Amino acid sequence: MYDLKDIQMFSKLSDKHLFEIRNNSIERSFTKDSIVFYEGDKGEYFYVLLEGKIKLYKTSPKGTQIEINRLEAPAIVGEYACFERMPFPATCEFIEDGKMVMIPYKYIYKYLENPDFSLEMIKSLTSKIMVLSALVHKETIYSSEAKVAKILLENSEIFRKLKYNEIASILNLTPETLSRILNKLKKEQIIKSDNNHGIEILEPDALVMTIESNKVKKCTDCISDFKAKMGL
Repeated sequence: MYDLKDIQMFSKLSDKHLFEIRNNSIERSFTKDSIVFYEGDKGEYFYVLLEGKIKLYKTSPKGTQIEINRLEAPAIVGEYACFERMPFPATCEFIEDGKMVMIPYKYIYKYLENPDFSLEMIKSLTSKIMVLSALVHKETIYSSEAKVAKILLENSEIFRKLKYNEIASILNLTPETLSRILNKLKKEQIIKSDNNHGIEILEPDALVMTIESNKVKKCTDCISDFKAKMGL
């Protein structure tokens, strides 16, 4: 398990200040699937993930989860709610057993006078903005087929580690849609399943074409087809 001093932001504080924060914070253990806070809850604490993994997601009017981010220890959570004094914009759920430290907001405000502490806070907020920017890009640009092709190219090992419904949540797809697209890719012999429930990519160029064209397309010479499309 990590400690507060292992978090870059808190590592710049003196032992005296760290002692003060620890003595006025709450450390809690969570089991898998436990909810730390719900979207819309009023924030009172700044959360530091010391052990385990969490996911942050919003819930659509139909009740489906739209996953925003996954974090593993060490990490900080809830910066927006802390500084804007607004309800949490997403739900936080543990995806494996872990621990959190809950720090009252007043101690975060207190140490903002420390330049190193403030700089690390800005870096954290900036990284979250980049995550949201990537999410918006994915949702507005990519079709369902392109989303699946992209995750296959970038992180095919995820299919060994997570269940289909979890991967579907990450991609903001229904499990049925994910299964349909994977079956289509298998039928076109672009991918195949292995004995360990993983995915083997047979034609990576075809996946690139799927991302570029936003639809599954079998090609006998994908590189040539791609160059022709780009006028090369």
